[in-house]
Amino acid sequence: MKYFIFTIIAIASALLIYNLTHIEFDNLKTDTSKTALITVFSSACTIILMLILLISQSIQKKRKK
Repeated sequence: MKYFIFTIIAIASALLIYNLTHIEFDNLKTDTSKTALITVFSSACTIILMLILLISQSIQKKRKK
């Protein structure tokens, strides 16, 4: 499960970096910028959720001991 979570984090990080390059900071109202912003936000949320899952799993392991 740990390797799966790290894989998801790596994919989300790659998508986040890729979509940051597609944002036009001069004009954020274009369709490509809107799509890129939404994807950057969702990738960031995915990374945060996976990190929370890793932390909760480590707490659960420590609690069982």
